[in-house]
Amino acid sequence: MVHCIATPFIFIAQSCSTACHEANATWWGSLDFLFLSISLFAIYQSTKNSSKNWIKYAMWVSWFVLLAVILNEKNQLISLPEIAIYFPAFALILLHIYNLKYCRCQPDNCCSR
Repeated sequence: MVHCIATPFIFIAQSCSTACHEANATWWGSLDFLFLSISLFAIYQSTKNSSKNWIKYAMWVSWFVLLAVILNEKNQLISLPEIAIYFPAFALILLHIYNLKYCRCQPDNCCSR
């Protein structure tokens, strides 16, 4: 939810900094890591309350792939197309929605299936 609320303001700030000739502002490059930290916390909380083990593993694998793609983008180790970042990001979104809809534990009863 934080990501969804903050995104419009971040794009406004980025366009303002570009207009002020700060196109390579260091804060813009560190936002990826801020959002990775937020998503790390969200995945941790989601997997604690998930009833299906495969969802837990899929969410963590997707997060680590997203981390790898972002680190690769920052360090340019392997040439990847720009679209590569969307696959793990969309996987996380879809897994999170699926988890919310079908895999929630009841407060007094959580058995892994």
